[in-house]
Amino acid sequence: MKITKKRHLEIAIENIPRFESPKIDFEQYPTSASIAADLLWNARSLGDISNKSILDLGCGTGVFAISSMFLNANCATGVDVDSSAIKIARNTVNDMNISNINFIVDDVYNLHKNDGFNFKFDTVITNPPFGAQSRGKRGVDRIFMELAMDFADVAYSFHIAETRDFVVNYYENLGGKITHEFFYKFPLLNTYEFHTQESRDIDVIVFRVVNSS
Repeated sequence: MKITKKRHLEIAIENIPRFESPKIDFEQYPTSASIAADLLWNARSLGDISNKSILDLGCGTGVFAISSMFLNANCATGVDVDSSAIKIARNTVNDMNISNINFIVDDVYNLHKNDGFNFKFDTVITNPPFGAQSRGKRGVDRIFMELAMDFADVAYSFHIAETRDFVVNYYENLGGKITHEFFYKFPLLNTYEFHTQESRDIDVIVFRVVNSS
């Protein structure tokens, strides 16, 4: 699939299946096609996608890993703790006949303990749980940030905008340098039974972080 326009990328992303039964413990909210397309298009323009190795950390159904292949990434790996989401991602890859892409079921806590995942990547895209739900694991975003700096030269990292100062300081302490910030209205759709609104937006920043350590 050869994509030459951002709108065409967005349309392609819309065809990637999302969560069938989202799990609140993992704070599974799908990234909209428009946000995913815009971020990847910017990352591509900065030289971080085409002909690069990509890690989609906390990949869900593989939106960023699969979409990076649309933009001529060399290879992509997706990691997620949810085996049902990984199954959807693998089925999508088979249906679309995409090669050089791999999906792994694993927990970031295991990766953090160096359980044999010793790969290095050019670029990591990570969208950790925002910590908005009490049932979710608080502080897990720190592990995602640490792994991003362990595994890749460049990271694109999603965070709630109000945590900006903390995120910048944390990455800098890890040896990262913030070079770009992309601002989005991230739609939280009416996904779980306790939701009373059809949808609400939260302000999100995606940081481009260069590993200078």
